[in-house]
Amino acid sequence: MIALPTIASGALAAPGAGTRIAANTTTYQDSVGEDAAAPDITTIVASNDDAGTLTFKINVPNRPQLTQDTVLIMDIDSDGNPATGDPQNFGADYIMQLILGETLLFKWDGTDYQISASQSSLAFSWTGGPTVRINAADLNNTRKLSFDALVVSGVLFDQTTGAIDCSQCKRDFAPAVGLYSYQVKIAKPSLVAKSLKPTPAKPMAGKPFTLRLVAARSDTGAVVQNGRARCVGRVGSAKLAATVQRVQGGAAVCTWNLPANVKGKTFRGSVSVVFEGLRASKSFAGTIR
Repeated sequence: MIALPTIASGALAAPGAGTRIAANTTTYQDSVGEDAAAPDITTIVASNDDAGTLTFKINVPNRPQLTQDTVLIMDIDSDGNPATGDPQNFGADYIMQLILGETLLFKWDGTDYQISASQSSLAFSWTGGPTVRINAADLNNTRKLSFDALVVSGVLFDQTTGAIDCSQCKRDFAPAVGLYSYQVKIAKPSLVAKSLKPTPAKPMAGKPFTLRLVAARSDTGAVVQNGRARCVGRVGSAKLAATVQRVQGGAAVCTWNLPANVKGKTFRGSVSVVFEGLRASKSFAGTIR
């Protein structure tokens, strides 16, 4: 881990600091104008989606683009408990660094910070300040965390030794005192019926008729590949049992053999799929040709 000199922070802020503007989004205000020559953090917007991806948008309007002399460091207390983690760093369990255009995550091992084995989701972009994304799974499945952000400019790196010269550094630390607190909120996932395809397009007397239901998880968008299919069919008011009832090829498949003498009647069918306690269904109705 690369450490920069003269980095200070204060005591933990009270939980809930910040202004909540929407579900799963909190905006934190920072003091501005401390040093006209330094990066000036104005706000940090923390948010998460239902897949557990955390986003930290750190707004630094006077640094519209990332330059090689700019560094971002974030302390992350992934359990929101200052009594655990690094005792010299307000209980931080992780440190994230953006240096020379590369992000790295370090994890506290009880004695020091080591490169975290789990950081595949870590990514960043920079437009008017850095935006950092990481999944909660790479932060010990955090649901409540505390964090800060430090943006430093004027950092010089020796191309031969890698040594850091921070004699001309300018910095802004948010918050000026304490850590921000953030609650990760993830809605319970559901199955969403994406499509229902009939084959043939219209039911025909004396022929098989198939409905294919494609469903996906609301949190990840992943199409259901396994589970249990349930098929309900009627011709007029009479029940018709399905001859095929299974999940295959990314769809719940139901097939009925329509009798030859039902032309002109209405076929009504519904297809349901159940996976990991979640359920999606969709119905069809059409005149038999």
